[in-house]
Amino acid sequence: MLKPVVQLAAVGLVGIVAWKLAAAFLLPLFFFVFKIGLIVALIMLAFWFFNKKSRGKEDTPPPAA
Repeated sequence: MLKPVVQLAAVGLVGIVAWKLAAAFLLPLFFFVFKIGLIVALIMLAFWFFNKKSRGKEDTPPPAA
């Protein structure tokens, strides 16, 4: 009669420990990957923005005088 309760408590305890370990190791890894992705996205945005500015000047024909 007491075995299912003890087994449920043990499974809950193992789940809590596994959750704490995953949070300790995977959360910093997730934020590191997110930070690297954000830096790469900002660099790509800068390249796109500056290439768009210089490309606009080449495409316009010279003014007819």
